[in-house]
Amino acid sequence: MTEPSRLSRQIEFLVEIDKLKHVVRQTWLMDGSRRENDAEHSWHLAALALLLGEYAAEPGLDLLRVLKMVVVHDLVEIDAGDTFAYDTVGAKDKELREQRAAERIFNILPTDQATEIRSLWNEFEARQTPEARYATALDRFQPILHNYYTQGKAWRHHGITADQVIQRNRSIAEGAPELWRHVVGLIRDAVEKGYLPPGRTGTV
Repeated sequence: MTEPSRLSRQIEFLVEIDKLKHVVRQTWLMDGSRRENDAEHSWHLAALALLLGEYAAEPGLDLLRVLKMVVVHDLVEIDAGDTFAYDTVGAKDKELREQRAAERIFNILPTDQATEIRSLWNEFEARQTPEARYATALDRFQPILHNYYTQGKAWRHHGITADQVIQRNRSIAEGAPELWRHVVGLIRDAVEKGYLPPGRTGTV
């Protein structure tokens, strides 16, 4: 049997990742009309990466590498599904589900491209490079913006508190300190406006 050509494998991968448009997140569109899908989230992150690079913790980032990471970072959710950030039960096997998904989905590609994309995904998850820290900061910053501008729609639906939002998202400061300061201001304002209960400590 003839081996698939390089182009046929690339096209098979492109067809496969179209499924990302069907993976629905807990984050609502900013007009509150519906929840966003993973493909929309990834596009929005790419826009954030282009526009907010001046707030990255470390200068001289490889922006193309950041863009590649944000484009591929959620492809594993085609198989693994979206795990809500505050879902402690789903988080228990999240890593295993996503590793299995990465193995299947990325290996549709020719070996060199599969290796590159797996490396980018691993880098994003590990948060050990300046580019990965910036990319993951944006990944956490984006849903906070959505929640704030929908008057806490997803936060209120899931009973999330300011304590939880702060604990979950402190790592934004590692990749983009100025964005974290902005987030703290949004959280304080959200608490004052009743979008987000303060939680047990009552401090923001």
